[in-house]
Amino acid sequence: ITAHRAALAAGLPTVAVLGHGLKTVYPSVHAATAREMLGNGGLVTDFTSPVLPERNNFIRRNRIIAGISDATLIIESGIKGGALITADIAASYNRDVMAVPGRPGDEWSAGCNALIRCNKAALVEKCGDIEYMLGWKPAALAAPRQPTLFTGITDNERKICEALKSEGGLTIDILSRMVEMPVYKLSTTLLQMELAGMITPCPGNVYRLRDQ
Repeated sequence: ITAHRAALAAGLPTVAVLGHGLKTVYPSVHAATAREMLGNGGLVTDFTSPVLPERNNFIRRNRIIAGISDATLIIESGIKGGALITADIAASYNRDVMAVPGRPGDEWSAGCNALIRCNKAALVEKCGDIEYMLGWKPAALAAPRQPTLFTGITDNERKICEALKSEGGLTIDILSRMVEMPVYKLSTTLLQMELAGMITPCPGNVYRLRDQ
């Protein structure tokens, strides 16, 4: 809930995935925040409205959290818990997993430390670590974009170049939807474009044009 409130305070959209139907907000103390999110983000659930919060529902909803996110960041977790389940699901979806380390012996850092120790998560100590992993560039530091003439390339390569030029950098999943190309075919085309020096792969499964 802290992350949702911080996003709302910064004017950023934020989405919560519920472990119950839309007739309920659990815990009820978060009802005001949930109402605010409806105007800047939203609430998502795959349960029908009458469904009440139950333990297994929250485990089930974790697959949606992992699926709609470019990356999963674990801030605190015991050696067992829903956060670690979400991390495992995210890894199975080929999403980036990150974790904030804690003091040895700290019960609520044991899960994070285990993920990092077993190379299941990248270590995050500051915001810049997340920017690096996902290939984000602060607007003030981004290099000015140069016009690119797309000549001597295939139609699929042209579509990819135009999408990357307009957005500045895209994950393969988003790029697949934008150019209407299945991921398996897009992966082959991206590799050919990388070898030709047209694009650059970045951390977080992000691709950019070479001159961006």
